[in-house]
Amino acid sequence: MYPESRQSAGFFFLLIFERMNTTGARIRRALIVLIIVYCVGGLTLYFVQDLILFHPKPLARNYQFKFEQSFEETDIQYGKYNLSLVKFRSQKKRNGIVLFYHGNMENVEHYKKYPQIFLGNNYDVWMIDYPGFGKTTGKRSESIMDDQAMLMYDMALQQSSADSIVIYGKSIGTGVAAFVASKKKCRRLILETPYYSIRSLARHYLPVYPVSWMVKYSFSINGYLKDVKSPITIFHGTRDEVIPYSHSMRLKRENKKIELISIENGKHNDLTNFNLYHTTLDGLLQH
Repeated sequence: MYPESRQSAGFFFLLIFERMNTTGARIRRALIVLIIVYCVGGLTLYFVQDLILFHPKPLARNYQFKFEQSFEETDIQYGKYNLSLVKFRSQKKRNGIVLFYHGNMENVEHYKKYPQIFLGNNYDVWMIDYPGFGKTTGKRSESIMDDQAMLMYDMALQQSSADSIVIYGKSIGTGVAAFVASKKKCRRLILETPYYSIRSLARHYLPVYPVSWMVKYSFSINGYLKDVKSPITIFHGTRDEVIPYSHSMRLKRENKKIELISIENGKHNDLTNFNLYHTTLDGLLQH
């Protein structure tokens, strides 16, 4: 090979080497940025997960609830904090008490369409607010929510037999309701739009993160239901945009005694608009 050719070839390979180095540096920089974003995103999610899961609306102690039905407020001392309980009483002979554990929005007033459903079936309705919601004060955690939920059950048991108590959970409250039913006897457990577990739901939305380590809340409904001795009914819409319908299907597959009522085209917050919901629920409460 002539000297000029050797020089040209050497220059050519030098260019390729430099470009490879440049490309490698860009890839390394991109990977570093990606790792930083991933870590910052994970840390942010860890520290703000309460803001993602819960959307409370605190109320002043002197606030007057606005319900169409007559009701009674009870303030329960819980350590140095306050637990707010609202009771609706049936105007006819009472068939029992429905313990209603609501979702993650605002406070009991946000769920004011529900009392009449149960009152119409001659059940009293009891509803508590979680810490930070409504007039309930104090720090919120899974263990505290479970403990306060059990407290409402124990109070109801002083006024009604266990086989006259219906435990009802809505959305985030399905985890609380399932926990209580796994520990206590009841006439029936009814879950509206439940999740398999909070960690399973988190994996649905954040598949790239190790959510089992990150999520502070568990509410493992799948585990609770194995210990529930009472009949279990689930209502879930097939087009639920918050908690996928597949979560209820999975619960049903793992527990054959579950009755799954699938609301065709139902979403997360509109199941009460469907006749199937009302006719099925009325039947459950009357038998």
